[in-house]
Amino acid sequence: MDESNINWVLAIASLLAGIGIGALGYHLLNAGASHLQTLRQRLAERDRELTALKDGIGDHFTEVTALVENLQRDSEALAQRLEEGAATLGNRVPAQRGLEVALAAEEKAANEEYAAPRDYADGSGGTLSEDFGLKSNESNAPQPPRY
Repeated sequence: MDESNINWVLAIASLLAGIGIGALGYHLLNAGASHLQTLRQRLAERDRELTALKDGIGDHFTEVTALVENLQRDSEALAQRLEEGAATLGNRVPAQRGLEVALAAEEKAANEEYAAPRDYADGSGGTLSEDFGLKSNESNAPQPPRY
């Protein structure tokens, strides 16, 4: 082979190697770009979902606020109607009666003497005495052996 043929073979081999390396680099870079594009799409979808949820929560709180206001208005109307009915029958207002019962219960609790806690032994022996919890056997009958 001639020197000129070797130059041509070397040039063609270098050209093929460059094309191969370029194709491989393009494939690797394009794969990263497609993965990045997929991630951007997911992010955009999640952002849209989050926006929809925020709008839904705002509507939900508006509805709940309206329902609470209706409930308060209805409870006030009910309380007023109960007071009118009690006044018509000549009785005291039920709320006052409930307050008096609660005050009486507090006074009763304050006046009661507190009993000893149930974890203490009765009498002077206490839980640290040697015979605490033992029953006295007046009949000294022999006990069978325990195994």
